Amino acid sequence: MNTNKTLRFKVLIIILFSVSTLMAQEKIEYLPYGKMDSWTVRYIKESFLLGGKTRALYVIAKTDTIRQNKPYPYGKNGSPWGTSNAYAKVCGVEKAAVSVKPERRGNGYCCRLETTLQTVTAIGIDLKALATGSLFTGRLLDPVTLEGCKVPMKAIDMGIPFTKRPVALMLDYKAVIQQGKSMVRATGSTKVTTVQGQDAGEIILFLQHRWEDADGNIFAYRVGTASERITKSVPDWKNNHRVSIRYGDITKTPNYKSWEKLSKNRFMARNSKGKMVPVQEIGYKADATPTHLILQISAGCQEPFVGCPGNVLWVDNIRLVY
Repeated sequence: MNTNKTLRFKVLIIILFSVSTLMAQEKIEYLPYGKMDSWTVRYIKESFLLGGKTRALYVIAKTDTIRQNKPYPYGKNGSPWGTSNAYAKVCGVEKAAVSVKPERRGNGYCCRLETTLQTVTAIGIDLKALATGSLFTGRLLDPVTLEGCKVPMKAIDMGIPFTKRPVALMLDYKAVIQQGKSMVRATGSTKVTTVQGQDAGEIILFLQHRWEDADGNIFAYRVGTASERITKSVPDWKNNHRVSIRYGDITKTPNYKSWEKLSKNRFMARNSKGKMVPVQEIGYKADATPTHLILQISAGCQEPFVGCPGNVLWVDNIRLVY
């Protein structure tokens, strides 16, 4: 073997050894219930004014049965996942909204998130609302009140305790994304309007270091950020897809403005006094230890009640890479 061939062979061996060493050092962990195989049904009987039908709300939880109108297990002894499936009770009127469902995948299940234009008929009047299927770490308040119906983020206790520092999010997904140049806005009235623009599937991950002052205000440093928008249909499963987590200041990264304006400071959390308050991010701090993880995966990326009906995002096997 001549000198050049010998040198190339040594370089190849070094590269292969480096890659195999890196792979051996990498650790992958599922988030609790991240395999999307644990589902149960919560039955909600809607008010007679709305027809009195019994609706099935699908919940990511370990229990087999949940009684009508009872909250589902959450937190230490339950699931860390909330969804946009909602039980609302406003002025004594009870209503269920379903935009997230389990769907068969092989021998197990995946999570189907869909944007739908939902219609409620009350005393002969059709009221329409745009609902975007969303999966998140946190808890939807139960039941959702009038304030939460008007401003959905006020009804979500967003984030779960978390202290690790992963390098990436990993998941399987496929998608149907409408390619039109217009969306709809439907806020629960009889009116549906057209809005210019295109909707897209969205993945957002925040690692936050939170603290609470004496008045119950919650502040946070942003420790890590991951974001991706799914702008085109993906008909076949894209397995082991990775979304890198950036630590520290992300204002110089590509596409920062397109999603940060919809994400920063929009999240709420319950403080130690039991009150829902905004999580006020005051800056970036890469070396801080995270206290909370926010992960939100949605079939749309627009503000509440705006989107494109027919967008569907399927997700499965949600993991973190270390």
